[in-house]
Amino acid sequence: VQLQASGGGLVQAGGSLKLSCAASGFANRGYAVSWFRQAPGKEREFVAAISWRGRNTYYRSIVKGRFTISRDSANDTVYLQMNNLSPAYTAVYFCAGGHQTYDSLSYYELPAVYDYWGQGTLVTVSS
Repeated sequence: VQLQASGGGLVQAGGSLKLSCAASGFANRGYAVSWFRQAPGKEREFVAAISWRGRNTYYRSIVKGRFTISRDSANDTVYLQMNNLSPAYTAVYFCAGGHQTYDSLSYYELPAVYDYWGQGTLVTVSS
């Protein structure tokens, strides 16, 4: 199983980006996928999660209404659509996958539940 994150870049405040996480080897194996981010000098933090069937999604409160997580199970890809970005969202964004044991926000927020991590993609939002 491997995760490959892509889609980061430089965008102006108010702009949008769509991140992709290509997950090889996840098909039909019950893996939930989440996005985390790590800003310079800060801890890695949860951003959004999608259950393995894609029925449920969860978001960090500050990104609700701005970000949308989705998955294309046929292509083993999870997306994070990010709208109305501000400089505060500048960070390296990581996707992570783990065999889904529970289905709740408090579960997905824990980095320890994930077995696989992508390499990260840098998002820079200029003011």
